Amino acid sequence: MVTVKAHEAKAHFLSLLDRVARGEIITITKYGVPVASLVPVKYDRSKLTHAEIVYGMRALRKRVKPGKETVRVMIAEGRRY
Repeated sequence: MVTVKAHEAKAHFLSLLDRVARGEIITITKYGVPVASLVPVKYDRSKLTHAEIVYGMRALRKRVKPGKETVRVMIAEGRRY
């Protein structure tokens, strides 16, 4: 873990973000006391396959029943708010 003073962090913020993006954890101190940590964000979102997307759309279509309102009426209703 790397420790950086607050005024140094302010001066070199973009380079610190690049280091964090590569996986480093950086602690920012003010008068020698830790006040913040820069940590990388965990992005674990997996992509859906084409088959999963199609299955989800078909399931949604079965749940949503068309009403008597037309699309124009629904749009006009949504614009009122």
